[in-house]
Order: sequence, then C-alpha cells, then structure tokens
Amino acid sequence: MSYTADKAQMSSWLLYAAWLIALIAMGGSLYFSEVNGFTPCELCWYQRILMYPLVLILGVAAYRRDLQITGYVLALSLIGTGLSFYHYLVQKVPAIAQTSSCTVGVPCSGVYINWLGFITIPFLALTAFVLISILMWMIRVQIKNISG
Repeated sequence: MSYTADKAQMSSWLLYAAWLIALIAMGGSLYFSEVNGFTPCELCWYQRILMYPLVLILGVAAYRRDLQITGYVLALSLIGTGLSFYHYLVQKVPAIAQTSSCTVGVPCSGVYINWLGFITIPFLALTAFVLISILMWMIRVQIKNISG
C-alpha cells in the first residue's frame, strides 16, 4: 500500500471510531433514562438532539467511507461540547447553577450519578463530544496531508 492509501485507511478507521463513540453515547443516554428511569433535564435533551443525529451521520459516512463529512460533524460536536461543558458547570459550580434557565421539569443542576466525585452524565456527554471532535480534526489533518 502507498502512503496515501495508508492515510485514507487510517481516516476511515477514525471515522468508524467516531461512530462507535456516538453509538455508545446514545446507548448510554437511553440506558440512563429508559432502564434506570432517570428523567432527562432540558439541557440533557439538547445534548441528545446534538448526539443522536451523529450516530446516523457517522454511521452512513463510515459505511460509505465519506471523509468529507467532517465539517458537518464538527459543527454538531463542537456545539455539543460547549453545551455539555456548560451543563457540567451548572452541576458543579453553585453560582452558575443559580443563573441557569433550566426551570421546567427536572433541574439541570441535579446529579443522578457522581462516579469518582466528578463523572456525571453531562461529563460523559462532554467526553464523547470532545473525542468525536478530536477524531474529526484528525481526519481533516489526514485529508489535508493526502491532498498536499
């Protein structure tokens, strides 16, 4: 295989990895709400709105080996990163929790899980969005290196 073919193959694997991360994140959110009975707050719903389409978009792109999808995925994942980070701050910083506009239903400052004292559901979403963003950035770098 040539250097260019190796780079293209690596990018395809990165795309597949991003799809797996999105799939696991979606499965985790459904597990927490449907199996454990945790009612999602308003910010959780927005994070789901950003993550769930990534499963479909990345799945189709991985199947088709469509590396040009990175811009669309980055847009969703970077917005999701910001939203998840804000939600995590709402949970962990009392001053920010007071400014939250999350007033209907479950409070956004509520913590269903707190593994190791810092891993909450928004932290898990933040991790998934950041990893997907990094993988998309890596694919973009690979594409740039291939095209010159």
